[in-house]
Amino acid sequence: MWFIIHFFICIIALFHTYIFWFEMFAWTTRGPKIFTHFSKELFSKTKAFAANQGLYNGFLVAGLVWSLCIQDVEWKSYVAYFFLVCVSIAGIFGSFTVNKKIFFVQGLPALVTLLLMILNKILSIPL
Repeated sequence: MWFIIHFFICIIALFHTYIFWFEMFAWTTRGPKIFTHFSKELFSKTKAFAANQGLYNGFLVAGLVWSLCIQDVEWKSYVAYFFLVCVSIAGIFGSFTVNKKIFFVQGLPALVTLLLMILNKILSIPL
């Protein structure tokens, strides 16, 4: 089960790496192509806001990757729990405030990974 948990954490981290890159560095170039329902002028005006959001996604990536690098199983679990809960909350909040799709691409994978970690803990399978 540890392989599946680590795989999911890697997928979630990769997804947030993409969001980090997109919001920090490609907001004004790729943004208008992805969010076609917004005016193109909006992207230059909101570049700093997007970069700020991107920075937070970078912190999520750093925490998730950090959790994969920790050798102590208990500490590794605590760090992974914390950052997966952060991703879950962001996904749930985003689904209520922006678009329901955010829950399925961001919140649900983190919640499934948390559930697998809890199941793994109950079954006492080493990470």
